[in-house]
Amino acid sequence: MAEIITKAAGIDTGKMWLDIATYPVSDRLKVPNTAEGWKTLVDWLKQRGIERIGIEASGGYERGVIAYLHKRGLEVILLQPRQVRAFGLYKLRRAKNDRLDAALIAECAAWSTASRQPPDSRLAAFGEWLLYIEQIEADIACLKTRRERFTDRRILKEIDRAIDGLKQRGKAELARLQTAIRKHDDLAGRLDLIESVDGIGMRTALTLVILMPELGKLDRQEIAALTGVAPYDDQSGQRDGERHIAGGRARVRRALFNAALPASQRWNEVLVALYRRLVEKGKAHRTALIACVRKLIIFANTVLKRQTPWVKNPPPQRSSA
Repeated sequence: MAEIITKAAGIDTGKMWLDIATYPVSDRLKVPNTAEGWKTLVDWLKQRGIERIGIEASGGYERGVIAYLHKRGLEVILLQPRQVRAFGLYKLRRAKNDRLDAALIAECAAWSTASRQPPDSRLAAFGEWLLYIEQIEADIACLKTRRERFTDRRILKEIDRAIDGLKQRGKAELARLQTAIRKHDDLAGRLDLIESVDGIGMRTALTLVILMPELGKLDRQEIAALTGVAPYDDQSGQRDGERHIAGGRARVRRALFNAALPASQRWNEVLVALYRRLVEKGKAHRTALIACVRKLIIFANTVLKRQTPWVKNPPPQRSSA
């Protein structure tokens, strides 16, 4: 293995504290996960000539320090827990605590070849807004499930009133989010192109704009894998198992499933034909629906890559003869 020349730091993020370690020289620091702690961290990193910083996604506790580090011109890689865990298995390291995790993250970042473009700060803010809307939708679903357990009219009216209130709030927040995004010409253009695809409504289009900034920059296989709807082989020796999807972005996939179900039954002629063809071949409903989700994200990727709206019936290609 080639010698590492990149000086890297790893940050294990907690709600209250940041544990930091460097690689290949093992220096350590622990600071509060606050603005004052971030300032101390930046000074400490610059004194050691750190060229790259790895930080593990930690439920949002990492967002503030990442934004601060980017503003100070430092290169940051956001690593998924699965990546760090797999790297630890590769290194045969089973012990786990905050200090050891920081050291492992630092080494993982030093070897990483991942893209290191800073994230769009606008999308981070919009992502929080979208999460609030998703939580409202989850509350509505919870109340609808709760409603099934009651027969008392007074209780049912109270639940219905709560559901109606949440629906109105969700619609209002969605409208405000769309207005805020349309203030940015580049994001508004992406939103319009994605929404032009038959079967993708505004709710799904907003999710794709905010949570899938890679759309239009990757090929169809890469975008399907990033979404988590790419089929993976399960074959070894004489066994040839059924292909399965795995990984990807759950929030994006959930929005696409909600869009693909009606689209494959009515709104998108291509998906309707695909769904029927697969079902007629004996494929299960879920398998056919996953194929439709995969097609839908590929359609969205294509319109952004070509910068042209969706065409329902493209003109036939002329023969070169």
